[in-house]
Amino acid sequence: MTHRFLTRARVPALVLAVGLALAACAADDAGHDMDGTTGTGGSSPSSDAPSGTATDAPFNAADVMFAQMMLPHHEQAIEMSDALLAKDGVSPELVDLAEQVKAAQGPEIDTLTGWLDDWGADAGAGADAGHGDHGDHGMAGMMSAEDLQALEDATGTDAERLFLEQMVAHHEGAVEMAQAEVSAGEHAGAVEMARSVVDSQTAEIQQMRDLLASR
Repeated sequence: MTHRFLTRARVPALVLAVGLALAACAADDAGHDMDGTTGTGGSSPSSDAPSGTATDAPFNAADVMFAQMMLPHHEQAIEMSDALLAKDGVSPELVDLAEQVKAAQGPEIDTLTGWLDDWGADAGAGADAGHGDHGDHGMAGMMSAEDLQALEDATGTDAERLFLEQMVAHHEGAVEMAQAEVSAGEHAGAVEMARSVVDSQTAEIQQMRDLLASR
């Protein structure tokens, strides 16, 4: 019998055989599924890759969401810090705090961007997730455009007070997102970063509350 005249009984068998062969190949090269399933990719991490950024490290949907949301959150914290640092007469303790925020969150932005690139995820997906009020799809602690303008316009002690009030709320939102990642995330590097965010920003929240109380 030629290939042009395969019987109906043999066609499903052939399709099944091809399907099994493709599945076997896919298993060998499996990477990460964006729907939360995990796997190990065929590529090896480069020797100079940051901890937790290997493309073959398991990850899930919670990790992707954490990175997509924390990225613009960190970017806004740096924007707020730059706004304060651009002002004249800012007290040294507030300058130190703003520079501390930038020093911690700048490198984390690079790491988050690298993870999203490795995972094939949209780094800009969290940018429009919401500002101000925290809704179902919003990010807790994000400042609105009006909030940021108020900080830009403020001067002297008013600027310092407003920065502290806004950054306390901003940090509280970051801690909330990080705690969710610790609970649901799978990627070792992302969970490690989330734990660091919880610890460092909880300490900074208390520091900022003390500074507010002294004003």
